[in-house]
Amino acid sequence: MSLHELSFPEGFIKSVSSLLKDGLDAFLESFSQAPRRALRYSARRELGFINACTWPVPWARDAWYIDQDMQPGAHPLHWAGAYYIQEPSAMAAVSALHPSPGDRVLDLCAAPGGKACQLADELAGEGILVANDPVFSRAVELSRNIERMGIRNALVTANQPEQLAEKFPCYFDKILVDAPCSGEGMFRKDPLVRSQWTPALPAFCAERQGRILDSAAMMLRPGGKMVYSTCTFNLVENENVIESFLMRRPEFCLLPFVLDGLPAAAGGMLRIWPHQAAGEGHFVALLERRGEGEGCESAAVKPFTETQKQADLCRAVNDALPDWSAQALYASAVHASKAVMLPPDCPDVQGLQVLRLGLHLGSLQGKTPRPDHALALAAQPRICVSVDEPEAQAYRKGQPLDVRAGVSGWAAPCISGWPLGWGKASDGSLKNHYPKGLRVYS
Repeated sequence: MSLHELSFPEGFIKSVSSLLKDGLDAFLESFSQAPRRALRYSARRELGFINACTWPVPWARDAWYIDQDMQPGAHPLHWAGAYYIQEPSAMAAVSALHPSPGDRVLDLCAAPGGKACQLADELAGEGILVANDPVFSRAVELSRNIERMGIRNALVTANQPEQLAEKFPCYFDKILVDAPCSGEGMFRKDPLVRSQWTPALPAFCAERQGRILDSAAMMLRPGGKMVYSTCTFNLVENENVIESFLMRRPEFCLLPFVLDGLPAAAGGMLRIWPHQAAGEGHFVALLERRGEGEGCESAAVKPFTETQKQADLCRAVNDALPDWSAQALYASAVHASKAVMLPPDCPDVQGLQVLRLGLHLGSLQGKTPRPDHALALAAQPRICVSVDEPEAQAYRKGQPLDVRAGVSGWAAPCISGWPLGWGKASDGSLKNHYPKGLRVYS
C-alpha cells in the first residue's frame, strides 16, 4: 500500500480502484497538490479581469482559475456581486443543462448558490429561477448569495422536494439536481469530509438521492431536460442511482453531451477526475423527459392578492423608485413586509416557505419609504458615489463617507461601477446604510 493510500479509508480506495484501474496512482498523487480554485464573473456588467485570474475554465462561460495565494473574496468587487468564487469542475453541471433565456428553471438542492447564480446568468434576466434548499439555514445563505449577485428573477424557497412536486407538476423546462452526497470530491480541500466517510455512507446517500430524483421528475415538463450531479466518485451514488431511476421512470432517457476541455459524455454521463481535469471532481448526467404532456397539468399562475396595507406599501415604494433607481422598476407585490418586483408570470407560491420573491425593492420605516439592499446590487442607482478600495472597506465597516457638496438623498457607493449598497447623503456626508448583518469590523 502506498503512502497516499494510508491517508484514505480502505473502502474508498477499493471503490475508486475498480473505476480507475491503471489510473489509481495518478489519482492519489493529485491529492498532494493544492485544491483548484476559480471564479466566475457576473454577466450583468462589464468587468476587467482582476490580477487573481490565470487561465479560463474551458467548460464554463466567464470562468477563470485563480492563483492559490490570492484572496478575491476580500475584495469589494466580491461583495458587490461582480463574481462568484466556485469550484471549477462543479461548473460543468450547469453547462451541461444549458438553460436558455426565458426558461423556467429549478435548482432543487441549491445552497450555497454557486450553481444557482450560474443558472441565473444563463437566463440573462429572462424566465424564472426557483432556487430551493430544504435546510432553512442553508436557504438563508442561498438567499444572501442570490441577493449579492443582483439576481432579479429568482424565487428562493426552503421546502422538501416532495412539497415542491405537489406545487409544480410538469412546470419546469430545466431542472438541476445537485444532490447531497458523500462528498468524495471534497477530500482534497476538506480533510474533515475524508475522515467522516464510511463504507455505508454511499448507500445511505443513494437512497435519498433516488427520492429527490423522483420528486424532480414530477416537476419536469415533457421535452424538458434535467441534470443530476454529485461531487463524489463512486458508482453507488452515480451510475447506479441513474440506472435505478431510469427503470422506475421509463419516460426518461440519457442524452449525450460534450463540454469543452472534458471527455465527451457519449452515454449521457460524465465523471470528472481531479488528475485529468483541473478541479476537485464531479459527476454529471443529462436526462430528458420524453412525451407530449399526457397527464400533465402545469402549475397555475395566480394573481397575488394584497391587503390595503400592502397596496399602500407598493404605492409608496413606486412613488419613491424614480429617486432611487435610474431604471424603470415597479413594485407588484409584498413579501415579508417588503415591496417586490415579481418575475413575469410568477407562479403561485402560496403554502411554500419563501425567503426571496423576485427583486426586493423597498420597505417602510414608519411612513417613510426606504430602498432595499437588493435594489442597489441589482439595478442602477440614480446617484452613484465613486469610491476607492479603502473607502469601500470603510463603508463595509459601517463608517460614513464624504461626498461632494450638493449630493443629497439616497446614493450608492460604487467601486469600478459596481454598487455596494445604500447611504443617505446630506451636508457633504453619506450616512451608512449597509446592512448590519453584513458588516465586517475587523
